[in-house]
Amino acid sequence: MPLDLSRFDLNRIDAEFIEDPHPLLHRLRAEKPIFHNADGSVYLTRHADCLKVYQSRDMLSDKTEAFGEKFGRCPLHTHHTTSLIFNDPPYHTVVRRLISGAFTPRKLAEFEPLIAGIVDRLLDRVEDLGTLDLIEDFAKVLPTEIISFMLGIPEEHRAQLRGYSLAILGALDPVVPPERLTEGNRAVEEFGAILSDLIDFRRRNPEGAHQGEVLESLIFGEHEGRRLTQEELVQNCIFLLNAGHETTTSLVGNAIGLLLDWPDQHRLLLAEPGHIDTAVEEFLRLESPLQIGNRLAGEDIALASGVIPKGTYIHTSIAAANRDPEVFPDPDRMDITRKPNRHIAFITGIHVCLGATPARVEGRIALGRFVQRFPKLAQTGQRSRVPLARFRGYASLPISVR
Repeated sequence: MPLDLSRFDLNRIDAEFIEDPHPLLHRLRAEKPIFHNADGSVYLTRHADCLKVYQSRDMLSDKTEAFGEKFGRCPLHTHHTTSLIFNDPPYHTVVRRLISGAFTPRKLAEFEPLIAGIVDRLLDRVEDLGTLDLIEDFAKVLPTEIISFMLGIPEEHRAQLRGYSLAILGALDPVVPPERLTEGNRAVEEFGAILSDLIDFRRRNPEGAHQGEVLESLIFGEHEGRRLTQEELVQNCIFLLNAGHETTTSLVGNAIGLLLDWPDQHRLLLAEPGHIDTAVEEFLRLESPLQIGNRLAGEDIALASGVIPKGTYIHTSIAAANRDPEVFPDPDRMDITRKPNRHIAFITGIHVCLGATPARVEGRIALGRFVQRFPKLAQTGQRSRVPLARFRGYASLPISVR
């Protein structure tokens, strides 16, 4: 970890920062809350500054030009400039409304028993194993099963989903080596082909959709006479995979890791399982699966820490904002009863995460049932982190549940 902040650059972070970014983030927030990177972009670490950027309509999410420079014309560019997250109104408004039609209160109500059934089946498997890698044997399988059910993805393709997700998301890191770009492009092409076939099949056979499946709603949903095109369907289904897969895997893995690190909080949750809702919020705050967001300043923006001029590319540190002592008393301490908890793990503003409610439901059910069923958690080997800056999660977390 560099001691001299003038030598820090978000585009040149190392494995030490990925392992534990918080000592450096605390210093940046206190000393250089608007940090200027060598490429002219800025890195924000204060909660108030990040919040204002997210809530300002003058801050832009469209990355067509930036991703054109980063990726060139390729599948990754097509995906990240077509999917919901990297677009602005009016296109963003229309596509968000079309996608949100698949996540109505009725649909979300259908999800709960489906998720509970999937969780219980996976917990039976965990019990049989006794000693396992939490990530490989539970955390990554859970969202795979849920998203596969939602999109109607057949069994034979499910094992590939996390690989696709990591490859596509990995290309969003500040600096991406050529081999990672190659992997990301291949993932978009391969998964896109699978989804295109599934969309064609469901369009021809809408009556075959299962309860809880959202693909039919995505295909046939309309807003003011507008439907999603085939390309938009494919790329936004990939987006739904990425938004719900790696983040859920990381939420579950990070949460169990935190409970292992904070045995008093583990004991409290065991004794009072009703705290699971606030516990999930605290897991999200302390170890947010998404660590860095981005905006382009469409106009000058005055922040408490200074003015950022129009045209500046902004990196928002969700990780640092979620441990800002101005907002969170004793911010590095886990408190599963913490209220209020104004974390920004799901961002805010017009780009607030569409999957925030399903993610909370999944976290509440999966973690609540896991903790109560297996009160004797123990780590059995070395943990390892996913080697990405933008996303925080474990690649491996060996545990015993007996």
